[in-house]
Amino acid sequence: MKPDNKSKVRFWIVMGILTALLMVLAVACLLYGSVDIPARDVFSIIAGNGHENVAWDIIIRQSRLPMIATAALAGAALSVSGLLLQTTFNNPLAGPSILGVSAGAGLGVAVVMLATGGTVSTLLGTAVGSYVTTLIGALIGAGAVLAILIAFSAIVRNSTMLLIVGILVSYLASSIISLLNSVASEEGIHSYVTWGFGNFSGVTVAQMPVFGACIIASLIAAILMVKPLNALLLGTRYAENLGVNTHRTRNVLLIVTGILTAVVTAFCGPIGFLGLVVPHVARFMTATSNHARLIPTTILAGACVALLCTLISVNGTHGIIPINAITPIIGVPIIIYIIVREKIHS
Repeated sequence: MKPDNKSKVRFWIVMGILTALLMVLAVACLLYGSVDIPARDVFSIIAGNGHENVAWDIIIRQSRLPMIATAALAGAALSVSGLLLQTTFNNPLAGPSILGVSAGAGLGVAVVMLATGGTVSTLLGTAVGSYVTTLIGALIGAGAVLAILIAFSAIVRNSTMLLIVGILVSYLASSIISLLNSVASEEGIHSYVTWGFGNFSGVTVAQMPVFGACIIASLIAAILMVKPLNALLLGTRYAENLGVNTHRTRNVLLIVTGILTAVVTAFCGPIGFLGLVVPHVARFMTATSNHARLIPTTILAGACVALLCTLISVNGTHGIIPINAITPIIGVPIIIYIIVREKIHS
């Protein structure tokens, strides 16, 4: 069998395994939670038959199903964001949290929650103001950080220095957030701290269309950028010789990354580590750098990891465990194993 055919076979095997794992994890998240609901009743409710226990019906339809969809979409979004940033800046350590994009989005949310005291949300109305203003704030914050990175990338050609710039931006954002906390109301601080824990259960059924549409549209945009992404792997000069407008491509990739990161951050909080780890897992599983295979694999792998974190978080003996307390526990051993394995085989 030719090497390319072997790569294709491996890709489809990986996709099949990840799809099956995704379904298993989704069912597990449906069946297990803080409230024990028999499996037969769970599937009956999903089938639309309803249940005499109204509370169970509400838990399944308005809590667990939206949580599963949110986790899968958020995991895919953050993972693809990490992949795009690693390719754009040619840096394996690039990611939404490392480069300060998540911190920028978090600062935007902090301004909405802490500085305005909810005034803007009140003016827009309680039905939409609470999450629309948060989303706008996150988009502006992430966009500002990406603008800084674009500006510095034109000056600083060294990817390590650009990484340092991202870290400095994160520190600056954290400092401003601390200042906002010192002058904010007690209610605002409580809301921001709760949001900062990170969870996939905050997106309601009413908010899901906005959340899902933003992420799915951005993921489609990322998939459509496969050819320019593959060209960037060959270097900027070679990509330009192939007819790729590298400046425009980079800007489009950063916009897509900013939207994906900002939407997830606004709705789910600052979820860390997925954007850094999952792209490396996808490369390890597919043994390729071809984005036509990497992006679909990263989407499924990110969704699986996020659902696994969700399953662990809702089964804590002392209540729901923050997602950010789980992602490093899962991610660090994986990334260390990949690094050691590549070092041994290099």
